[in-house]
Amino acid sequence: MVAIKGIEKFAPRDFPGLISGTLFIGGCNFRCPYCHNADLVLKPHHLPDFPLDYLLSFLDERKGWLDGVCITGGEPLLDENIATLCSLLKERDLLVKIDTNGSRPRQLQELLEENLVDAVAMDVKTSLSKYRLLVPNSNHIESAIKESIELLLGTEKKVFFRTTVVPVLVEKEDIKEISQLIQGAPLYVLQQFQPHNTLDKSYEKIQPYSQSVLEEMAKMAAEYVGEVKIEEE
Repeated sequence: MVAIKGIEKFAPRDFPGLISGTLFIGGCNFRCPYCHNADLVLKPHHLPDFPLDYLLSFLDERKGWLDGVCITGGEPLLDENIATLCSLLKERDLLVKIDTNGSRPRQLQELLEENLVDAVAMDVKTSLSKYRLLVPNSNHIESAIKESIELLLGTEKKVFFRTTVVPVLVEKEDIKEISQLIQGAPLYVLQQFQPHNTLDKSYEKIQPYSQSVLEEMAKMAAEYVGEVKIEEE
């Protein structure tokens, strides 16, 4: 069964508009230096698993009150049992949202085709040429990211894309390239970078972009997508 490393029992921000909880899955194939979940990424096996019985009890106790569950990580699509977890949630009439970095398009396609997810948030980290800065083994990553984007643009599920706007890694030209990649998307969220508890401690010294710069980026992105929002990370 999926190794669930954390449960946030009430997390409405993770599934907007719904009363929802969040499950955290360990392990990630990216090494984003600004990541705030370092333990989930670097040493998931050192973290205890939540037993399946505990999860099911938590869900059953909230039947009729909980609308949905967000599954995040780490990268949840790395887990070979992710479809089983989604099935258990759907059997309880819960809406399911997946957060993904887009590196596993085949697994994403399976969940979409089997109607095991209702919403997907894909983090587009930066322009494709810069992914080598984030992914230890970056072979084929560009094609995987593009394939995941195409899948999500072609589905009727609720979908949005987001980028954490980290200076150096994400500049105005990167936002333009990303916006062109996701052209036609209903929603693109620009998340302000928060320089604390980062995987790479040197990133805690980086000054985030000003609000005015974020607004310039949002205006640029709005030429390609339906709606652009600026949010705190």
